Amino acid sequence: MKQIISTNDAPAAVGAYSQATSTGDLIFTAGQLPLTNNGELLDEATVSEQTRKCLENVQSILTSEGASMTDVLKTTVFLDDIDDFEEFNETYSTFFDDKAPARSAVEVGQVPKGAAIEIEAIAVVED
Repeated sequence: MKQIISTNDAPAAVGAYSQATSTGDLIFTAGQLPLTNNGELLDEATVSEQTRKCLENVQSILTSEGASMTDVLKTTVFLDDIDDFEEFNETYSTFFDDKAPARSAVEVGQVPKGAAIEIEAIAVVED
């Protein structure tokens, strides 16, 4: 059965979607933009800073459900410029140990709200 996940420790959804959903042991986050908890978009920040904020938002959602970044099975990364890949990857790698999740990273025509990056995750949490 689908459960809706919502936490005040991450930015509220800015549209017709949930911060995350879960079913069984799986958690699916929505794409996380570099937004602060009060909704401020860090669109003028570096790609590294935007990456860090996106992943901090993912982390906050997972923490609210008793999961952590080590429980992430897969991420999908949307970059508005694939030339930012190295800068993104340097920061991204600090969130995961040597057992990093599977990942897709793609350049898209435009990330919502003019951000440079958006990141979504699938994680598993066991009782």
